[in-house]
Amino acid sequence: MIERIGIVGAGAWGTALALAAARAGREVTLYSADPYVVDMIIEHKENRRSLPGIVFDAPIAATADLVAALAADAVILAVPAQALRAVATTAAPHVVAGTPLVVAAKGLERSTGKRMSEVLAETVPAALPAVLSGPSFAADVARRLPTAVTIAALGEEIALALCRALGHAAFRPYAETDVIGVEIGGAVKNVFAIAAGIVAGRRLGASALAALIARSFAELRRFAEALGARPETLMGLSGLGDLVLTCSGPQSRNFAYGQAIGEGRDLSTPHPLVEGIETAAVARDLARQHGIDMPIVEAVAGILSGSLAVDAAIEGLMNRPLKRETD
Repeated sequence: MIERIGIVGAGAWGTALALAAARAGREVTLYSADPYVVDMIIEHKENRRSLPGIVFDAPIAATADLVAALAADAVILAVPAQALRAVATTAAPHVVAGTPLVVAAKGLERSTGKRMSEVLAETVPAALPAVLSGPSFAADVARRLPTAVTIAALGEEIALALCRALGHAAFRPYAETDVIGVEIGGAVKNVFAIAAGIVAGRRLGASALAALIARSFAELRRFAEALGARPETLMGLSGLGDLVLTCSGPQSRNFAYGQAIGEGRDLSTPHPLVEGIETAAVARDLARQHGIDMPIVEAVAGILSGSLAVDAAIEGLMNRPLKRETD
């Protein structure tokens, strides 16, 4: 039984997941490398840096001691995708064999093209890798707004145990064993959210946005299935559900970033939490390697690299050869 949960990473998402676990009755330890954040949480019962205005309504222990957070029945790694390898490597000597490690990041590793569970398998081979994904904003979870997510692990019993450990009246996790599908859905939808933001920033209208989301889902399914995902996984929370949420407005960091691009704002310093920036190039390269047609991903990757202008990308997508929708 999972009673003690460690959360590594006290950003908005890590803090929200700590609250979800504490509300489910678990003993929660939240780790931050920043002593200021730890002291703030201890003194004010609030993470004023990442989730201002949300006072903790359940007990959470905060610590700057990574080993203390890892001394748990399960650990959630709520760090950015590109930081996961370094964090997991540091944590590895202190993780007890057989401990579920749940990745809460949604991305693909830029340097290797690997999924997050693959990074864990390489860095902490004694642990049980799992992933948490689905349509969820940190602020919604922290405010007890109804949220449903997917928790995937290679073993159904592990996935179910994690669901039981985190689930409560306002936070409903569903168990899944299609780790590939859940990870790909969560990672690549960020690229499409940037595209959706560009559409909004260019004021291309609701019809264009709806068309973009529909065609993005077609690309997502082709890509994920080619990499071994089950089609039905992409129809669920971690695929279609997350895509719709992330493309819905500027509460999504990726959408907001795309919107700024569409509006022509200066974005010379990319935000590290806009996971779609790094994932775009990785997804494009993997699609090319597997011969998968992903024109929206190609366009976003080109825009982000500076090799393609926004208006040229829009024109190119609209002037693609006519074909059947399902081809």
